[in-house]
Amino acid sequence: MAPGLSDIIEEARLSARALLDFGEHLFNPTVRLGVTGLSRAGKTVFITALVHGLTRGGRFPVFEAFASGRIARAYLAPQPDDAVPRFDYENHLRTLIEERRWPDSTVDISELRLVIEYQRANGADRTLTLDIVDYPGEWLLDLPLLNKTYEQWARESLALSRETPRAHLAAEWHAHLATLAPEAAEDEQATRTAAKLFTDYLRACRDERFAMSLLPPGRFLMPGSLAASPALTFAPLDVSVDGPAPPGSLWAMMARRYEAYKDAVVRPFFRDHFARLDRQIVLVDALAAFNSGPDALHDLEAALLGILDCFRVGRSTFLSSLLRPRIDRILFAATKADHLHHLSHDRLEAVLRRAVSGAVARAETTGAMIDVVALAAVRATREATVARGRDKLPSITGTPVPGESAGDETFDGDTEVATFPGDLPSDPEVLFDSESAFRGLSTAPADKSDFRFLRFRPPRLVREGESEPVLPHIRLDRALQFLIGDRLQ
Repeated sequence: MAPGLSDIIEEARLSARALLDFGEHLFNPTVRLGVTGLSRAGKTVFITALVHGLTRGGRFPVFEAFASGRIARAYLAPQPDDAVPRFDYENHLRTLIEERRWPDSTVDISELRLVIEYQRANGADRTLTLDIVDYPGEWLLDLPLLNKTYEQWARESLALSRETPRAHLAAEWHAHLATLAPEAAEDEQATRTAAKLFTDYLRACRDERFAMSLLPPGRFLMPGSLAASPALTFAPLDVSVDGPAPPGSLWAMMARRYEAYKDAVVRPFFRDHFARLDRQIVLVDALAAFNSGPDALHDLEAALLGILDCFRVGRSTFLSSLLRPRIDRILFAATKADHLHHLSHDRLEAVLRRAVSGAVARAETTGAMIDVVALAAVRATREATVARGRDKLPSITGTPVPGESAGDETFDGDTEVATFPGDLPSDPEVLFDSESAFRGLSTAPADKSDFRFLRFRPPRLVREGESEPVLPHIRLDRALQFLIGDRLQ
């Protein structure tokens, strides 16, 4: 689409903000790190573990500046943006360590400022400010809407909802949709019903049995203060993409509210937060897709492609820093690696690399650095070997969360179990091949699924004096080295 006047004005505002940020960073070197991921990927746990490890003194052998002793100290500074909530680090840490409970999921944007005092390789003392921006991945999937008309979005959403397994979940919404005539007079009650049924369909898609990832508009599942507002009260209609909508029609009403959603929700997020990021980590719960089945894995692949297409990536230059900053490093992280034996960690990385391979190839031509890692920001399990007949299976041991079940057993939250979740294939292509599809919860009972990953409680930790204990992790140091290691040379 050719840029309109509003797009040109928006670009001018972004450039002005970039100039302001550039001037500030000359005197106070700063990296703005975006942390995102789709629901239950572990964003809150990742940020909490990262900050705790740097301020408390974690075990980070791969993070060179830390392991070599060049980081003198790291400490939290006051929140930099008065209009953005502060990431509630202290409460999240208390929840992890004292309650042995995972913190609540991210439902809104928040920030935290961490100051790192370090010594450069040449011996000079320096300071780096790390501004961590936490936001839901569902918001990221809204950004493509900026370049789509209501008619385009409606057509794509309807086509997606008619695919397996979504069609079954969308049945009630589709039945209501069939009663609506787009050219009929606008009708508030019909619109509210359509929006509710459409939201119910999106919510059902996110259930762990189906684990769908591609679910825009993101605010429909986490409306916050906008709940029940007209900007969140619309739904796709089966309309012609050629338009235009008749004035005063239901179609025109839906299109108007769709544009209001972009103006009130999507553009402010892009302008005030997303466009200012320097580095980005995208956390991915691939294990949830394995639990559900092949449809969930393919849906995750499509969502990751959409996410990477949102980023303005490329090598950061002096001119781009002045006029239009670019994200020059993106890390895709498969979380919950502790739910697998270490023998499968490389295979988990390979699956994620396969899922983002097409988008990564395009991004790398711009000069951006992109990597993939399997990690656990907080390790909740230990490794074990379980005998099954004459076989010895590489397994994991941990405490399932209360109410988690396997077979006929429901766990109480106190009992440790050893489990063999299943082996990932050595060739990731097998999982994406429709002819050799694996069985998941969306099509088979739990005891017939090829993979079953339980949810475990955080580990029981022992305090060392008055300080909080060190949080165990898997490859969190590798993530830090990639994301900010070069800025601490």
